[in-house]
Amino acid sequence: MRINRLVAATAGLGLALTLAACGGQGAGGVDDAPGGDSADADPSDQTIGVAMPTQTSERWIADGEAVKSQLEEKGYTVDLQFANDDIPTQSQQIDQMITQGVDLLIIASIDGTALSSQLESAAAKDIPVIAYDRLINGSDHVEFYVTFDNYNVGVQQATSLLVGLGFLEEDGTEAADAPTSPQNIEVFAGSPDDNNAGFFFDGAMETLAPYLEDGRIVVPSGQTDFDTVATLRWSQEAAQTRMEDLLTSTYSGGEELDGVLSPFDGISRGVITALQGAGHGPSLEEGLPIVSGQDAEIASVSLIDQGVQFATIFKDTRKLASQAVTAATSFLEGDEPEANDTETYDNGVKIVPSYLLESDIVYKENISELLIDSGYYTQEQVDTGQ
Repeated sequence: MRINRLVAATAGLGLALTLAACGGQGAGGVDDAPGGDSADADPSDQTIGVAMPTQTSERWIADGEAVKSQLEEKGYTVDLQFANDDIPTQSQQIDQMITQGVDLLIIASIDGTALSSQLESAAAKDIPVIAYDRLINGSDHVEFYVTFDNYNVGVQQATSLLVGLGFLEEDGTEAADAPTSPQNIEVFAGSPDDNNAGFFFDGAMETLAPYLEDGRIVVPSGQTDFDTVATLRWSQEAAQTRMEDLLTSTYSGGEELDGVLSPFDGISRGVITALQGAGHGPSLEEGLPIVSGQDAEIASVSLIDQGVQFATIFKDTRKLASQAVTAATSFLEGDEPEANDTETYDNGVKIVPSYLLESDIVYKENISELLIDSGYYTQEQVDTGQ
């Protein structure tokens, strides 16, 4: 199987992660760093604009609140805006932040190619821009990027699917009693306007490639290219509709579906709804196919605990927010933030210095360890899914 969307620079990811770029001055000294003019300003005199994509996903609500609270703890004023997945709304919000004179912008973009004019305006006013978890493409005016190791997130999604199908143990080793007959799966990808979606897809499909090539795993629909399996805006409803269509077109003759590669918990819940509606399940124990996920949304964590969804990927938004705040503080103090990847994230104009965080696979067995003991959720939240 040929995977043609992998960004070439990803090949150097393993090496890049071993290299930490030291924080310090730019080539011309501290004053060359964006935001250098505010180096002596008191945090209470500075305002940071935070643009988040939507409040329809609990993940982004948590991110926005975490960034805001951590910045306010340092004394900054924060203008936090959510754009409800509407590109013009986000563009207008950022324009307004720039007009009102924010000192720095933290942006989780809806469409990573749609903010060029806003970034031009920010650069003209010496406002540093930090891309938050979604790379902003096509602009030279992105100073820094904080995110998770997105390729590895895709690897983890596929790994969890392979564990659920019985090919791997949870520690990643080959299972002694792996299936001897081909396992049928279907593939979903994220939104095509989100730069991360390609990394997730590539990491997952490269992990599955050996199993697809030797026939241990089969995709009966034949739908495996990104453009076909992408889900615009990560829509749960669109995912449910596509899964229903797949079941009608490919599995109406009694064919068995063993698993679904899903890149996001909202998509996972749409897929599961379609599967249960077609008589699969209602639980893993009762024949529901293995479904992966991402973001550890509480509704899906509860489903994992109930034995309905098989796994998700936990990206601790508290750590991501903390890294964004650290980078913002460095810029506003006239320094450059520390990067641990300076090779991977090419936005089409420049390689954006980045800080990558690690993620974890959540299975039913480690919910307490990863999510409850760390204080991310309470047991009551897991029990109720709210």
